[in-house]
Amino acid sequence: MNFDICQSPVSLSTAKAVEDWNGMIRAFLAHGTATPQCLGAVLTAEPNFAMGHAARGLFSLMMGRRELVQTAKEALLAARASDAANPRERAWIDALDAWLADRPSDAVAAMERTLQAYPADTLSAKVSHGIRFILGDAQGMRRSIERVLPAHDKDHPLRGFALGCHAFTLEETGEYDNAEQAGRSGLELTPDDAWGLHAVAHVFDMTARPDLGIDLIENNTAAWDHCNNFRYHVWWHKALLHMDRGELDVALGLYDAQIRSDKTDDYRDISNATSLLLRLELEGMEVGPRWAELADIAERRTDDGCVVFADLHYMLALAGASRPDAQRAMTARFARDAKSSGEMPARYADPGVAAASGLNAFAEGRYDAAFSDLASARPNMQSIGGSHAQRDVFERLTIDAGLRAGRYEQTEDILHARLKQRAGQADRFTKTRMASIAEARRIPAQ
Repeated sequence: MNFDICQSPVSLSTAKAVEDWNGMIRAFLAHGTATPQCLGAVLTAEPNFAMGHAARGLFSLMMGRRELVQTAKEALLAARASDAANPRERAWIDALDAWLADRPSDAVAAMERTLQAYPADTLSAKVSHGIRFILGDAQGMRRSIERVLPAHDKDHPLRGFALGCHAFTLEETGEYDNAEQAGRSGLELTPDDAWGLHAVAHVFDMTARPDLGIDLIENNTAAWDHCNNFRYHVWWHKALLHMDRGELDVALGLYDAQIRSDKTDDYRDISNATSLLLRLELEGMEVGPRWAELADIAERRTDDGCVVFADLHYMLALAGASRPDAQRAMTARFARDAKSSGEMPARYADPGVAAASGLNAFAEGRYDAAFSDLASARPNMQSIGGSHAQRDVFERLTIDAGLRAGRYEQTEDILHARLKQRAGQADRFTKTRMASIAEARRIPAQ
């Protein structure tokens, strides 16, 4: 039995196959472009490698695309027909099987069983981390990585990536100073860890320190310029930080030059784009015809139904470009999915249906209805997945709907909750909206 770079058993028979597998692991952890090539080389050389097929299936499901569900099903069949020679590999097959049965939490449980046996298995830790991220389980992400950190000691070759994951979970659970420390420590060990870099960028976003965030991104290009489309997300973070400095034109310039330089249809790229355009519009900036390109993609995705987070961003695109037929089709599909059983349908039922209704109402200028719907969705919005920074676009919409509807007390309560989540550090959005409420209250008193 061979062991891979994660110090975990792997049923590959040749040194070259193990080398390619290790290359895949490192590329996957670094969000590198070489991930599919390395995995393809492994499966070409050893087509009976069950864990390789399971990895192909799980990675496909992480893409959140309806057409890749069939790819994942084919990968599951290939994995079952291959030789799963150890518990680690069998657990990966179980994880793929569970996710395809719409039980992603059971897929996480399978990964956690693997980590109990092989706590140094950074690859399984990252997959558990990734699925929990899609499920919005920040506390679970943190518990998971903290269980395996002791096994990622100073001699573990992938310790830096583990620290990057830890940094992100600390940030998402509000421990901003510890998150910054863990992220910077990880980057010292693994300078190409884009996830760790972006965790620290999150810290500076959440604590209203845009200068430090911009400097971090600009001075650590080695951490993310090698990336797959994750590099667009890092550019997105930079744009948000410029917005917090009031540099809306810089943010829009980054949209054109970097964030949408490639007109991809990956839902994560669409979420970057739609949420940035919406933020800019809420600040009064005209974004011109940019919505149309995104809406064209979203119209082809109205039936996806894989990830609520993705579908709500498709809805932003449709609303931004005023595509009423597609908006109605997406709304109807949300309602259908909400009546099904399973973990994702439960998220369409709550908060998905109310959130989608609120987005449509806001686009139509029905601000009181928009506020009511978005506020009712708000308590469970974390369950759609993503990060606090990503979901903040819905928080901003809720707040601005409340302002436009004259719901000042309720809106102020949401602003205070948002401020508390950000360690009491007021960003530009908070300051301007608090000022708007104060002005609205002052005018009637005159």
